[in-house]
Amino acid sequence: MQDEGAEIDCGEDALTAAWEAWQSGDSTAVAIRARRAALYSPDSAEAWLLLAQALPPEPADAAVPYWFRAATCEPGRDDLARSLAAARIKAGAVDAARTAILAGLAARPDSAAWHLLAAQAEAASGGGGAAAAAREALRLAPADPDLVRGAAAVLRQAGEEVAAAEALQAALRRLPDAADLALDLADTWAALGERDRARAALRGFDPTDPAVAARLAALDAPATALPDAFVRTLFDQYADRFDANLRGDLAYGGPEVVGALLDRLAPGATGWDVLDLGCGTGLAAPVLRPRARRLAGVDLSPRMVEKARARGLYDALAVGEAVAALRDGGAAAWDLVAAADVLVYIGDLAPLFAALAAALRPGGRFVATVERLEGEGGGFVLQESRRFAHAGPYIAETAAAAGLTMEAMEEASTRRDRGRPVPGLVFALGAPAVGRG
Repeated sequence: MQDEGAEIDCGEDALTAAWEAWQSGDSTAVAIRARRAALYSPDSAEAWLLLAQALPPEPADAAVPYWFRAATCEPGRDDLARSLAAARIKAGAVDAARTAILAGLAARPDSAAWHLLAAQAEAASGGGGAAAAAREALRLAPADPDLVRGAAAVLRQAGEEVAAAEALQAALRRLPDAADLALDLADTWAALGERDRARAALRGFDPTDPAVAARLAALDAPATALPDAFVRTLFDQYADRFDANLRGDLAYGGPEVVGALLDRLAPGATGWDVLDLGCGTGLAAPVLRPRARRLAGVDLSPRMVEKARARGLYDALAVGEAVAALRDGGAAAWDLVAAADVLVYIGDLAPLFAALAAALRPGGRFVATVERLEGEGGGFVLQESRRFAHAGPYIAETAAAAGLTMEAMEEASTRRDRGRPVPGLVFALGAPAVGRG
């Protein structure tokens, strides 16, 4: 039998061996040796810390007990308290994490790390204060690479990709060799559709490195849709002057074009459940409301949705992406889905049409406008204006593949550019009337 001193020696030896395994990157050995250290020395915070760090990322809640034991062993250690709070956020125990975060901020109000945790907790719970907390963390520690990456991730999640890019750029000016910051900046620019800026962020990297090569390949691939972040940022910034610019400078008439086609296809029809897809500021609402029993709208831009809500014509409004909104609305939910000047931000229409086929009721209808792709061949192309143009045959073929019927397609311009009408199409797709009495 070993005496107490021998047990302590065994615990210390196991802990030393665990740290050596950690430094060598052998997580399996870390877990075995740290568990032995914790067995011999259950009050060793380092043993429980290593056990927590050696665990795989899933399941997310597995590390929480080990961080709790570590923090309990040394309650005065701020780093352990923060690690426990971070583990709880990942595990979905946001309320428990928030209690610790509030205590941490009360004790250390100038701690960027605690402010970042506050931002991550808000983001995890869908709270509205995530971006503000992330900005405070950046203000306090603008050159801490790990903190900047975490805060930029929160800003991206909050839909503030431009602010995330600015934070990453500022940190890179201080830390030009921080590779992870540069990769995150490239990803952020790519999410905004800024391909040239994304490529610039990747300069200096080995293009054969798998992570870099994958990013470069994605940047070189033909665009099939404009990134959600680009569209959201564009229209959030554009919301206050949107109506005046479209109606005045561009002579925009998309809603009226859609309404005219509906008048020809279903004159006098009312009582429909209608979804205004990509509703913007609600310019189409006066055209759609008389036809609707219930009128809902969805748009990627929160600022545009605020403007639409102010019109008082919608029964429901939501912020969201088009295909996801159709899927989330349930099967056979709509008699009419309208999309005026929306498909110019979507190249590949197949996912949208597939979602429409499920979302429309039997005999339901989708009416939309596009900019017309002129010339022979081609399905869609991203123009210099950063708007897609579509060919009529491509629309018809893609609709048929989704089980939708082309009811009408006509040439129609919805806006002017430099004083000239932009060539366009308005079309209507019908869902099969199977099941109608």
